[in-house]
Amino acid sequence: MPTALIEVRRRYSDEEEVAVIDAVHGALVAAFRIPPKDKHVRLVVHEPHRFACPPGLSQPEYCTIVSIDCFAGRSGQAKRHLYTEIVDRLTALGIPRDHITITLRESGPENWGIRGGVAASDVDLGFDLHV
Repeated sequence: MPTALIEVRRRYSDEEEVAVIDAVHGALVAAFRIPPKDKHVRLVVHEPHRFACPPGLSQPEYCTIVSIDCFAGRSGQAKRHLYTEIVDRLTALGIPRDHITITLRESGPENWGIRGGVAASDVDLGFDLHV
């Protein structure tokens, strides 16, 4: 059950925001093989003056940061697949490839309290962490 935070520095329509959220979630489903109903994705829109981005971007208003917290255990290949899926899906929505940064933070399932405060290591997650 990864959680994702997408941070952007421009306003999108409601439909575009849903599409961005669905793109990142779809990438997690494809690359990490999580159940489609396991959707924990947030989108935060920052005012441009509160979101510094690298100089030289051709369209700085499209600078996008995706931060994902997940259980440890996925292979390097699965992580690379995730990065490609996210970039491909966001690029299809008009965000330039080189304007997307992805950070993946892993921790053991014993560090997650889920389903009413139970350690994730003590429940059947319903999916394999080792993809």
